[in-house]
Amino acid sequence: MSSRQSLSLADAADLSREPIDVTAVLDHLIREADAAAATSIGFPGAVDLDYGEVMTRLGNRLWNNIGDPADLGGVAHTRVLERAVIAWVADTLAMPPNDRWGYVTTGGTEGNLSALHTAHHRHPTARIYYSTAAHYSIPKIVHMLGARGVVVNADADGEMDYAHLAAQVSRRRRWPAIVVATAGTTLTEAVDDTTAIRAVLDEHQVTGHLHVDAALSGIPLALDGRLRLDDDSGISSIAISGHKFLGLPTPCGVVLIRDHARHTVSHIAYTATLDTTITGSRCGLAAALLWHAIATHGHEGHRWRATQARRLAAYTVDQLNAAGWPAWRHPHAFTVVLPTPPEQVRKKWLLATDGATSHLICMPGVTYGQVDAFVADLSAAAAPRLIPRPRARRDGLSTPSRPL
Repeated sequence: MSSRQSLSLADAADLSREPIDVTAVLDHLIREADAAAATSIGFPGAVDLDYGEVMTRLGNRLWNNIGDPADLGGVAHTRVLERAVIAWVADTLAMPPNDRWGYVTTGGTEGNLSALHTAHHRHPTARIYYSTAAHYSIPKIVHMLGARGVVVNADADGEMDYAHLAAQVSRRRRWPAIVVATAGTTLTEAVDDTTAIRAVLDEHQVTGHLHVDAALSGIPLALDGRLRLDDDSGISSIAISGHKFLGLPTPCGVVLIRDHARHTVSHIAYTATLDTTITGSRCGLAAALLWHAIATHGHEGHRWRATQARRLAAYTVDQLNAAGWPAWRHPHAFTVVLPTPPEQVRKKWLLATDGATSHLICMPGVTYGQVDAFVADLSAAAAPRLIPRPRARRDGLSTPSRPL
């Protein structure tokens, strides 16, 4: 083994050492990433799209989308692509053209922060309601805003408990309500029913803001027509990730907010831009990558990707159940939920785990061969344990056989 291979990454990356072997560090990172790729089925990042052309042509330059997407100034920016991305996502969600605004973010967390900051500015006394299955960024953002958060129970499938929401809203009906619904919860990919949430608010005559955290499932559900931000929806904002379903090589996302819900923003003289975003300077390369994913595949291409991923997820459920592991999934979901496997299987396949429950995610790019290898490892490791809440499969998708 060469000295490059034997040196640990931490030692090689230590900037106090001289000389620094930059090539060895980069080689080490690539080897680790390549080694993990074959068994990386626990994180919701698609791996089927190729962004090489964009990275090669744009990756060596600073693209700074400072200010608002509508601003025109700056040295090198991709705001025209950012505006196209925002329009495509908003159109896909059926958001009214005369009442929409958005920008490309660093990811779902910034999208949630931007939307909830807007809502809190408009309703400073509001209580922010979110379920126990909501993303961990939500209580963090509530704390950052200095707002009052109210935790709502979720059921065994991960969906918000609307009866508990009603009880919590009823006790606080004197204050506006900012409600965070989730479209694709972290562990089970459950989708909260925004119609049921609006019905609770209407019943108690509570005004406010309904935000949807749709980091993983937003685009697939919108392509199916299952998630809409039209006037009848009552949804005021949404956050979507770009590095999950679209599999970008850098964390990013999109936030969309009803234009009428936004507050007045300041003009920054020295940059000649409007200060409408959380970060100010924003990654123009991310906007270009998002644009590339949309331009090269379009609605039909991405709808096909989602369909294939769901078929693989249905196959995975059947294979696990046949092996004696009582797995399940929501009808729309890429996520397969199962009893927590032995530690060696969890670590090898990078499964996300919460107590007695784990999941794997059949993102676009995950293969039938990977699923078969995972099931084989699981079967060889140990006998299955009972899942906390066994359930029958509820989806209407046909169950495919493994292609020959």
